[in-house]
Amino acid sequence: MSDSVSSPGATAASDQPRGKYRTVPDQQLTTMPSGVPNIIGNEAAERFSFYGMRGILIVFMTSYLMSAAGQRAVMGEDEASGWFHQFVSAVYWMPVFGALLADGLLGKYRTIFFLSIVYCLGHLTLALNDTRLGLFLGLSLIAIGAGGIKPCVSANVGDQFGRGNQHLMSKVFGWFYLSINLGSIFSTWLCPLLLNDPKFGPHFAFGLPGVLMLIAAIVFWMGRKKFVHIPAGGFGFVREFFSKEGILVLLRLALVYAFVAVFWALWDQSSGGEWTLQATKLDLHVLGWPVYAEQVQILNPILILILVPIFNYGIYPLIDRVFPLTPVRKIGIGLFLTAASFVVLWWIQIQVDAGSKPNVLWQLPGYILLTAGEVMVSITGLEFSYTQAPKKMKSAVMALWLFAVSIGNQVTSLIDFAKPNLKAIGINLEGANHYAFFTFFMLVTALLFVFVSRFYRGKTYIQGAEEEELATAETLSS
Repeated sequence: MSDSVSSPGATAASDQPRGKYRTVPDQQLTTMPSGVPNIIGNEAAERFSFYGMRGILIVFMTSYLMSAAGQRAVMGEDEASGWFHQFVSAVYWMPVFGALLADGLLGKYRTIFFLSIVYCLGHLTLALNDTRLGLFLGLSLIAIGAGGIKPCVSANVGDQFGRGNQHLMSKVFGWFYLSINLGSIFSTWLCPLLLNDPKFGPHFAFGLPGVLMLIAAIVFWMGRKKFVHIPAGGFGFVREFFSKEGILVLLRLALVYAFVAVFWALWDQSSGGEWTLQATKLDLHVLGWPVYAEQVQILNPILILILVPIFNYGIYPLIDRVFPLTPVRKIGIGLFLTAASFVVLWWIQIQVDAGSKPNVLWQLPGYILLTAGEVMVSITGLEFSYTQAPKKMKSAVMALWLFAVSIGNQVTSLIDFAKPNLKAIGINLEGANHYAFFTFFMLVTALLFVFVSRFYRGKTYIQGAEEEELATAETLSS
């Protein structure tokens, strides 16, 4: 991908703030934009909120869910897994509507702020009502709030940069992703402790993420005077979206995102899904200390903090010496690593199905491989999606990227719900067969991606600068 986009013809007047807030990034600024700390702080608190709630969700549904009469009314594992992935899917298709609000009507800042309030109400509902009704209403509000702001938050990061400091964008997207995982580490460890402690239970376990979401909204509001507020595109957004160029951009990216959807079908099983259910059947002692199954997924954010600098400063430069490591090539390698991670879980499940109880640390190699895949697919995809999106379509393209996550979770959810019917006709996807199926599914997807991605051609768009064709086509061939 091109490192910079120059625009010598841009006028100085266009860089000046108009009205209450600056609407175009300062093209002469060579340092970090002043609003970056507020964006990073907001993201850390919001991710604490989301992953804290999500991390305990499937255990709550299978162990703590109550009826309206106050009686225990829990779900079975397949039903809980199916609804878990339906919720995650909803969180990632709601960005379509969030993008329309942001790019077409309200702008990114107001969309993020108002939907953050809806997000807080969702957490409040979960904290106060532990029945299926409370679960449905709470998760629906969280899906609207979290999903609606998702395409806007990462696009808002890129909007803060102009020509002078565009080279710092990769670093900030890295910080952005690190903040996600810092928030996730603390919530993934703490919320299961609250859930399983009789003195606290589900009300406090879901209430704490709600408090952090409120803090996230306040931190974001405090940065309003520092941010660049790109105006909503209005009819300009509609014209660009349905223009020949806009449609071609979406079709080019959809070619990549279709394969990325399969990555998310696998990855989201590790974050509070099937990997957590597997952990409940393992020896949950680490160096003699007991842990909760919901806490094991903390390995992912910890590994992110370790692997991001290793990849950025070690692995990527080494690979670059052998062949140019474009974003599309990173994604391709990440897909193969993801397939390898499920081989580990497949082996563990074979031992469980045979009556053994391996130690939960056997999941560690799986988490290492999966997280390495995530670094190459997800982090790369954030910056890739932003820079490949036309200026009035930044949130819309981010929504398309997130929609791939939704499709992946729909696939997993449908398979979970269909397992009893499939078994009745002789197709057994339970136990170790579940991991075998997804291993081969991912491997075939990765091999197809190697071929199809050769046809991808990209173009870079930066706010306040002229478009520039990529110097090198981003393909998997040199």
